[in-house]
Amino acid sequence: MQLNRPNKVVIGCLDGRRLKGYVSNLSATHDHFRLFPAENSLHQAGTDVEFKAIKAIFFVKDFEGNREHKDDYDANAKGHGRKLEVTFRDGERITGMTEWYHSQNPGFFLFPADPESNNIRVFIVNGNVQQVKFL
Repeated sequence: MQLNRPNKVVIGCLDGRRLKGYVSNLSATHDHFRLFPAENSLHQAGTDVEFKAIKAIFFVKDFEGNREHKDDYDANAKGHGRKLEVTFRDGERITGMTEWYHSQNPGFFLFPADPESNNIRVFIVNGNVQQVKFL
């Protein structure tokens, strides 16, 4: 059994770029985290990414996803927490559920309202959010 297996992520940057790779031991108490190019990369192969430069970390099922699929908001979606819609400063919106949100924290996890989403969960960086609306 492998403990602390790296997570497959796509990073949404403020400048519009999308970075793909792996993270482990993500902590919002730091001002950055390390992104690795492969699941078993050595520490020196990673790149530091600063939270202030990104809007979200998308924990994904696969890197390609389905470009044709647009996540739908399912008002009857089952899950824990409060339903909300997040609007980023660039206008991108995402809906889902969160078990814990507070605007003064560095960020929070959002779980997609669409079960067909490629996203497993999303870490939203509060400092780069325009609006959070509870549904």
